[in-house]
Amino acid sequence: MNAVPVAIVGAGPTGLAAATLLAQYGVECLILERWESVYPLPRAVALDDEVYRILARLGLRDEFAAISRPHRGLRLIDRRMRVLAEFPRDIGPGRHGYPQGSMFDQPELETILRRNLKRYGITLRGNTEVTALAQNADGVRLDVADTATGEHDVVHAAYVLGCDGANSLTRAAIGVTMQDLGFTQRWLVVDVVTEADLGQWEGVHQLSDPTRAGTYMRVGKTRYRWEFRLAPGETADDFHDLTRLHPLIAPWTGNIPLAELEVVRAAEYTFRAQVADRWRDRRVFLLGDAAHLTPPFIGQGMGAGLRDAMNLAWKLAGVLDGTLPETVLDTYVVERRHHARAMIKLAKIIGTAMTAGGRVGDIIRRAVAPRLHLVPGLNDLASNSQTPPLHRSDLVIRPRLRRTLAGRLCPNALIDGDRRLDDIAAGRFAIVTTTEPPATQRADIERHGMVLVAARLGSELHQWLTRSRAHTAIVRPDGTVLSAGRRLSVSRTIVPGHNRNLPRR
Repeated sequence: MNAVPVAIVGAGPTGLAAATLLAQYGVECLILERWESVYPLPRAVALDDEVYRILARLGLRDEFAAISRPHRGLRLIDRRMRVLAEFPRDIGPGRHGYPQGSMFDQPELETILRRNLKRYGITLRGNTEVTALAQNADGVRLDVADTATGEHDVVHAAYVLGCDGANSLTRAAIGVTMQDLGFTQRWLVVDVVTEADLGQWEGVHQLSDPTRAGTYMRVGKTRYRWEFRLAPGETADDFHDLTRLHPLIAPWTGNIPLAELEVVRAAEYTFRAQVADRWRDRRVFLLGDAAHLTPPFIGQGMGAGLRDAMNLAWKLAGVLDGTLPETVLDTYVVERRHHARAMIKLAKIIGTAMTAGGRVGDIIRRAVAPRLHLVPGLNDLASNSQTPPLHRSDLVIRPRLRRTLAGRLCPNALIDGDRRLDDIAAGRFAIVTTTEPPATQRADIERHGMVLVAARLGSELHQWLTRSRAHTAIVRPDGTVLSAGRRLSVSRTIVPGHNRNLPRR
């Protein structure tokens, strides 16, 4: 029998990130994973700079840079490959210090995430299936079985994070159901390797065609991804033969001989838009695909799970070491549920724009697509990768009717040489201010274990504050602004009394 503060069910990117973030605060974690090794086939292939920032927080800045490549944004094209609309992204370092969009191979990402566990002494038990889960006054009991030997064991945890995917046993064990948000489509996902250069625009191509909607993107130096909507009666088996698949990808591959194209995978996926009706039951939390499923049209599926981990880990660590009240755990559900729903709605808009309406839809698309930037939230995401602010909570303090920085990410700006905000804050609360605080307030900041960051005149942070008519912002350990304004009192907000366990970087 094992007893740990936190048990994490599932060793995908979400579970691995959550374990690493908790370990940085000194919280012991045990990861339980059904499979022994990384699933070898690609799945997620894109993330934005907000999520890249999370990977850097995990200590994987350089490792991820080595396995990824920036992409130039999104194009909507018609069946004749004509561009209907383009949403470009900067491939250089953006407001968070990283490219606004990056392509990668998920097995490579999971490999470096697993390798990083050793740095923090995190235990990952492979070949371990959770067969039952029950809560009591002392915590959570997990019954587990070794899938290789058949041996059974029991794990006790103070808290459990269910990061076990779309078919989550954790979700079923706590009686949670998924709410359908009205989007279900069957798609063919194709991964191809070739040494030939396709010579295409290095961004995401969304094919807006009601007959055969599709997506194309270059994932790596030799890896390419296509996705095509399947017609009724079609299955992935119909396209395992490259001669049958070739007509679909030929608009991008051109005259490249079939012998130079290797199909790594041709599989069927059902794209869904769903959100769990509850994300928490007492000491059990749902993260990632266990809590939400999004169509892939804006590349936010895997990233949403990493956002969940980033949002919850520091709060849970604070509760476990007594520096935060248990009530702050409620803010995870409030903040992440609303954010996930907003991103799913944006993905549905793009998906509908690609597929709906037949011939009439084609005519409407040519007129409407160039104006999609007017859709609330889509312009921010398309032009600068900025996702919507978090919902109001005890840790996002803002007025209901006035625009504010609260709930948005503070830029990961350069502060000192090549050091950025995240390097200086190091997982603590930070006060970012354009004014020198009086001695009494500085003492209050130090007493709470927070870090003071001066936004000097002309700096990126100074401009960021003054554009919003603010002098000061309280920034949470996950980079989110807790509150902002001309005058702020640290003592009136929920911040740790002491930061006894600072992240180990």
